[in-house]
Amino acid sequence: MYENINLLDLQKQATEWFLSHVLNLGFGIQMVVVIGAFFLAFVLKNLIKPRLNDLINKLSIPYRLTEILYSALKLIFPFLSMLFIAIGAKLIGPIGFNFPNNFMLAIAKLLLAWIFIRLATQLIEHKFARNIIAFTVWGLAALSIFGILDQTMTTLDAIGFSMGDFRLSALSVTKGIFGIFILLYGALFLANLVDKRISHSRSLTPSSRVLISKISRVLLIISALLIGVTSAGIDLSLFAVFSGAVGLGVGFGLQKVISNLFSGMLLLLDQSIKPGDIIELDGTFGWVNHMGARYTEIVTRDNKSYLVPNEEFITQHVVNWSHGNTLVRIETTFGVHYNSNPHDVKRMAIEAATKPDRVVDSPAPVCHLVEFGDSSLNFVLRYWIKDAEKGITNTKGDVMLALWDAFKENGIEIPYPHREVFLHK
Repeated sequence: MYENINLLDLQKQATEWFLSHVLNLGFGIQMVVVIGAFFLAFVLKNLIKPRLNDLINKLSIPYRLTEILYSALKLIFPFLSMLFIAIGAKLIGPIGFNFPNNFMLAIAKLLLAWIFIRLATQLIEHKFARNIIAFTVWGLAALSIFGILDQTMTTLDAIGFSMGDFRLSALSVTKGIFGIFILLYGALFLANLVDKRISHSRSLTPSSRVLISKISRVLLIISALLIGVTSAGIDLSLFAVFSGAVGLGVGFGLQKVISNLFSGMLLLLDQSIKPGDIIELDGTFGWVNHMGARYTEIVTRDNKSYLVPNEEFITQHVVNWSHGNTLVRIETTFGVHYNSNPHDVKRMAIEAATKPDRVVDSPAPVCHLVEFGDSSLNFVLRYWIKDAEKGITNTKGDVMLALWDAFKENGIEIPYPHREVFLHK
C-alpha cells in the first residue's frame, strides 16, 4: 500500500521544482538545442523518406514484412532527432556552457525508448492493440525517465475509496484496465490459433468445427476477463449484492445478442444449417459461407453477402435445399397449340430435359399434361439437379432453350394471346 499524500504539498513541490529547474539559462539553451534538432530532423526526414518509400515499393517481399518496413519509416524522425540532440549535447561543452544536460538527456532517452518500443511491438499484428501497448509502455518509460513514476503511482493510489476491508483506487483500476486489455488480446490471439487448427482438421464435420471454435472463443474471453479483474486486486464477491440488478440490466440490453449466440449454437448442435448448405430465406437464395457468434453469412449467386442474425433461422421459415439430400427438383411449365399431339410433346420435353449436363439421369425427368387451357395444352416438366449452389435459373434456361429447339424442329407451335375487335356501324 502506498502512503497517503497531501495534494497541497505536492503542488508546492511541483512549483518549486519548476522555478529551480525550468526558469534558468541552462534549460533555455537545452530547449533551443532540442527544438533545433527537431527542425533539422524534420527537414532531413522529408528528403530521405520518399526515396526509401520508393525503394520499399520495388521490393518483392511478403505483405506483412512490407507493413513492418513502412512502420519503420515512421521512426526516421525520432531517430534523427535523437542523433542531433546527442551531437548538440557534445557541442555545448566546448563552447563553454557548463551545466548538467539533464533535459536533453531525458529527451534523447524518450526518443530511444520510443524507437525500441515501436520496433518490438511490430510483432503484434493488430494495429489498434499495437498502438495501445506501445503508448502505454512508452508512458511508463517516460515517467521512469523523468523520475516521477513512484510519485505518480502514489498519487493514483491516493485517489480512491474503501468498502470494508477492500480499497478501490485509481491505481488498481488503471492496472485492471490494462491487464484486461492484454489478457483479452491474448485470448483472441489464442482463439484465432484454435480456429486455424480446427479448420484444418478433416476428422470433424463443418458444424462441429464451428461449434468447437465458438465455445473455445467464449471460454477464453470469459477466463481473460475474470483473471484480469482478480489480478487487479478486485474481489468479485463484493459485487454479489449488485449481481442481480446488473444481470437483469445486461439481460435486457443484450437480449438479442445472447439470443443470436445461443441460436447459432443450437443450429450447430442439431445440424439443421451448416457451412456449405444451400438455403433460401425470405427470398434470399445462396449458400452458407460462415456461421459466426451473432450472424450467419449467406453468399448469393451475384456475390452479395447477407448477414442474417442467427435468431432468424430459428423463428422464420427456412428452406434448406441441401439438408439430408443434395438432389433438387425443378419445374418448368409450358403450353402448346391444340393442333399438337400431347404424346409427342411429352416425349420431346423429356428428351430436351436430358440435354443439359447438370440434369441428373436418376431420377429421370417426367412430363405431365396438367390442364386444357383457354388457348393451349398446358404441361409441367420436372427434372432433378444435385448442384443447386451453381444456380437454378441457368438450368431452367438451358431446358427451355432445348424445348424451343425441339418444338421448332418438329413444327410444334406455342400459342400466344390474341384478341379480335368487331366494329358495329
